[in-house]
Amino acid sequence: VLSEDLLQVEKRLELVKQVSHSTHKKLTACLQGQQGLDADKRSKKLPLTTLAQCLMEGSTVLGDDSLLGKMLRLCGEAEDKLAQELIHFELQVERDVIEPLFVLAEVEIPNIQKQRKHLAKLVLDMDSSRTRWQQSVKSSGLASNLQPSGAKADALREEMEEAANRVEICRDQLSADMYNFVAKEVDYANYFQTLIEVQAEYHRKSLALLQNFLPQIKAQQEAWMEKPSFGKPLEEHLAVSGREIAFPVEACVTMLLECGMQEEGLFRVAPSASKLKKLKAALDCCVVDVQEYSADPHAIAGALKSYLRELPEPLMTFELYEEWIQASNIPEQEKRLQALWNACEKLPKANYNNIRYVIKFLAKLTEYQDMNKMTPSNVAIVLGPNLLWPQAEGNMTEMMTTLSLQIVGIIEPLIQHADWFFPGDIEFNVTGNYGSPLHVNHNANYSSMPSPDMDHSERRQHDQARRPLSVATDNMMLEFYKKDGQGDVLGVPAGTGDNGCVSPLSPRGAGHSVPRGCHLPLGGTGIGVALPTHCCEPGRAPWHGCSPDITP
Repeated sequence: VLSEDLLQVEKRLELVKQVSHSTHKKLTACLQGQQGLDADKRSKKLPLTTLAQCLMEGSTVLGDDSLLGKMLRLCGEAEDKLAQELIHFELQVERDVIEPLFVLAEVEIPNIQKQRKHLAKLVLDMDSSRTRWQQSVKSSGLASNLQPSGAKADALREEMEEAANRVEICRDQLSADMYNFVAKEVDYANYFQTLIEVQAEYHRKSLALLQNFLPQIKAQQEAWMEKPSFGKPLEEHLAVSGREIAFPVEACVTMLLECGMQEEGLFRVAPSASKLKKLKAALDCCVVDVQEYSADPHAIAGALKSYLRELPEPLMTFELYEEWIQASNIPEQEKRLQALWNACEKLPKANYNNIRYVIKFLAKLTEYQDMNKMTPSNVAIVLGPNLLWPQAEGNMTEMMTTLSLQIVGIIEPLIQHADWFFPGDIEFNVTGNYGSPLHVNHNANYSSMPSPDMDHSERRQHDQARRPLSVATDNMMLEFYKKDGQGDVLGVPAGTGDNGCVSPLSPRGAGHSVPRGCHLPLGGTGIGVALPTHCCEPGRAPWHGCSPDITP
């Protein structure tokens, strides 16, 4: 009845029907709105619309005076517009893709298949009519090549011819429909192209909408000053807060100046974990109760150490790490100090300002070393790894143990000669936001501690009883680590004079000393340091903290 080509088309019809039906079913499942509803009714039941309403309600509850309230409002508006775009997209997909696929799978192909079954039935009817006519011919006893006569034979012949005619008409119609199906395959394939085009347009509009909202959202974020500082890049925190000194650094230093300079083991003794956590959270919110924490300077010191350690990049930078280490390895002290000074000058402005601030504070802290037991060496040991560490993967604990001696050899000279590396006075309370809390006397003999603000003549009387500044030596550090567990403090190292003054340029452990009150001139080209060959005469210009003059 059908040609070979049409038989192949018939097989393809069933395959296309299966694929179209499956695709229609999956596409319908992808719709978030209820199929068949108009846009308004569809919008009310859309999950994105519900989300947008929830965000807007949350914004109303929190108010626009909070960052979360502003964010919820902007995001609610964005989600509402996205919901409208989604509704338009789904309606278009439903009209241009889903419905045509349904018609193809459930109407057009089934009609062709139904017509194919009808043709098969007509063929059976035609065969049956032919069989009856042939039997009639045989029963009349006529020869096979003669036409039967009589009314009955004529009726059977007409029935047979009519059945054959119906078969021919049906076959022609079926063939036409099958050929049309083959010819329209391009149109059917276009449904899927339309799907991708509509999706692309939807995503383009959605992206443009989001890109329009993102600057507004970012502007609100950037305008909000209360941003966390722990774990954030230094420059980012300074840019957002409009500061030169990081807020946690200034806050902690200012509080320690008020209540912690005489505290024994400051930066060495671990604070209460809960207190430290609370203080860090308060600093992240830029809210600090000075009165509350004035009684716990160890928590303040711990917060400062945590901030420095949690910086993504150390205050002394990864870029200059190798230069710092190379400078610490120089055996001649004069050249070593010059190399360290050169590295300081290469620090970015933000890092330079903050390391200068920290080192100046640490130098001031060591002025109270008789009380707090924190000599420059001790401070360098406990705080150095928080100011400089390598940019490398692997076991950081093991690595820092190996490098600790070198890092101490970098930080200690910076503290000892802070006024040479960073000349000029410094105002620690930069913003002036910190008052002076009632001082809590943590040490019974605090009254015997000389104030750094005393004039020179008064200070000299106290200086006689003060322990000398230390020079970082490997033996000292090992002794420190050995005694650290018992809470002991290092003794007086070699390299100090009779009056306890340490020359900043004497070889470690060499025993060279300069009496207190000596003036260390600088000579040579550029900036250099010249070590005097003998002790200065009494009455020469005093030097503070082994800080030589800087001359061109």
